[in-house]
Amino acid sequence: MTMQRKWREWLSKQLIEQWLAKGRYRRSDLILDDHQNPEYRIAEDARVATDAPVDFMFGLAAALLTAVTFIGVLWSVGGDLSVEAFGRIFTLPGYLVIASVSYAAATTGAMLVMGRRMVAVFEGKNQAESELRHSAARLRENARLDENTGDRAALETAMTLVIARWRDVCWQLMQTTLVSHGNFLLAPVVGLTLCAPKFIAGTMSLGEVTQAAAAFVIVQAAFNWFMDNYPRMADWVSSANRVGALLVSLDALQEWRDEDGE
Repeated sequence: MTMQRKWREWLSKQLIEQWLAKGRYRRSDLILDDHQNPEYRIAEDARVATDAPVDFMFGLAAALLTAVTFIGVLWSVGGDLSVEAFGRIFTLPGYLVIASVSYAAATTGAMLVMGRRMVAVFEGKNQAESELRHSAARLRENARLDENTGDRAALETAMTLVIARWRDVCWQLMQTTLVSHGNFLLAPVVGLTLCAPKFIAGTMSLGEVTQAAAAFVIVQAAFNWFMDNYPRMADWVSSANRVGALLVSLDALQEWRDEDGE
């Protein structure tokens, strides 16, 4: 948390200084399209962009340690798999480890396919939320004016857009949840199925089958760290993109002012 706090403090100061430098905040609407609302990006997107990577670092380290620990167990308990084909005997060493890696690669690929639009969906959701806050703040600022019908209409439109963007997020999470929970239910079955040939042949006891299947689930879960964290990673990428876009826009605003000789 200390690292997250320090990183956010540094990034927020950099964003605020560049936004306020030479009165850029007064002219931001001239270069930032679609009401980019730098206030929201400085407050919310900068927080997500600095909090998530630290959590990812510790989570990935834990997954790697788990994988290293239980790969040895899976390799020793599962042993080799010998298959006779075309008059020859083929031996696959550590076949459960290879199967676990292949299974994790397949589920991760499925997650990438199902969640390929998630970054764009999260960016749209964050933009819609910032538009809603912008519209509400503008309505409050213009409250003393009798003619604020346009501001009320803008607030209602922004609210409708927020609900639509959250509907998109819901649909994306439904698809990715189908992959992640399907993997959670299917992995033990796959582990037991892979051990079945050796159990039937009498080269693996029931206790070893149970131990190997449990180790298989733990190893593939460690390998599937990316898949399990994909929705949050997409949210982080969207916030990082929005922070980067703000910096690019501020630089473009400065270049535009320099060309005008101001």
